[in-house]
Amino acid sequence: MNVYAYITPIVLLLLIAEVLVSIIGKKKLYTFQDTVANIGTGIGNQCVNLAVVFLVMKWYGWLWQFAPWQVPITWYYVLLLLLIQDFVFYWFHRIGHTLNIFWAAHMPHHSSEEFNLSVGVRASFTQRLFQFLFFDWVLVLIGFSPDMVYAVAGIHLLIAFWHHTRLINKLGWIEKVFVTPAHHRVHHGVNPQYLDKNFSEFLIVWDRMFGTFAPEEEEVCYGLTHPPRTWDPIYINIQFWKQLVEDCIAAPFWWDKVRLWFMPLGWRPRGLDDPKAEKKRIGYNKSEQIKFQSRQYKGLRPYLVVQIVLALAVLMVTTNLKLPLTVEDRVLLSVNLFVMIIAWAGLMRAQRWAGLLEILRLMTMAIVLVLVLDRSGLAPWMGWSSILIFAAAGGSILGISMLLIHRQMEGTDVPAISA
Repeated sequence: MNVYAYITPIVLLLLIAEVLVSIIGKKKLYTFQDTVANIGTGIGNQCVNLAVVFLVMKWYGWLWQFAPWQVPITWYYVLLLLLIQDFVFYWFHRIGHTLNIFWAAHMPHHSSEEFNLSVGVRASFTQRLFQFLFFDWVLVLIGFSPDMVYAVAGIHLLIAFWHHTRLINKLGWIEKVFVTPAHHRVHHGVNPQYLDKNFSEFLIVWDRMFGTFAPEEEEVCYGLTHPPRTWDPIYINIQFWKQLVEDCIAAPFWWDKVRLWFMPLGWRPRGLDDPKAEKKRIGYNKSEQIKFQSRQYKGLRPYLVVQIVLALAVLMVTTNLKLPLTVEDRVLLSVNLFVMIIAWAGLMRAQRWAGLLEILRLMTMAIVLVLVLDRSGLAPWMGWSSILIFAAAGGSILGISMLLIHRQMEGTDVPAISA
């Protein structure tokens, strides 16, 4: 059974429900630009995960032969695997906040300055690969099948998804054993007392056992100590990688170039860090935060809402492994989706190049989608599906062209660097 086919609609329904509650109740849980950046990052993550699936399944399939026994798929063994995987993930998550290379893979998930269910889909392009490459392979050697490990990882992700909400307050006795939104809000906080706390995803007992638990007391300030200040999912994902590469190149000593990647956060190579520099307090609270926002084209909101709906439909086609698409088909669609999320980020900063890129990607995406559907036998290129696809692309091009022609702006630009 492909659990991801069931998880995806659940995630979308929960996200839509929270957005509606926020709008109807005027709770201001969402900001438009941040939400689009979250969804764009999630779309990029899902495209990258296609490659992870093929890599992991092939490697795990080979690795499973060395397991001393093969664990049967029963409900109680699935539950056992969930508990073991939760323990393994605690350490993966904790190391992800400790060592440079693992933080680079995890950091994008923490880069939003908001906290809502859309942040739950703001996933790093590389974290999933790191999880399966460095940690979850142990579960296969224990005897759990690759399919079982991959499916339970999806269930574990769904369990963690609902934690990304401010609608649910503390839950009494449940918080003694299980992870709740209050626990995870603390984990996403940059308040000094909240940094590197509450790494658990299912059972909070791991944090209580290993000394990393912190209760939610002061109002949580969300984000990073060095926020990316952009809506671009690509830069959000490479920000810390870029810093590591630059330090690696600049480091005077070869040994420092190597160990940099595996050193704790904050460590700098010899000769790059000034030992006499004043040590500033790490983290900040809500009163000190200046959230990033930018001027964008007036009328962009309804346009991007429509594009998100269309993009999710294309993403479903791209990532559905039951469809008879070739690897080349999925790569072509994924590339177009990546160009799309880059264009969205530029449009939300009213960049001239973004409008031209958006028009170009609308044309290419329509052509690629029609060719892929025809080549895979899903829909002939001379049919109603092609008419609908080109109509959607044409209408979208007309819509974005009107925004570019009028060039009316809305919103406010903020300082390049936060307080």
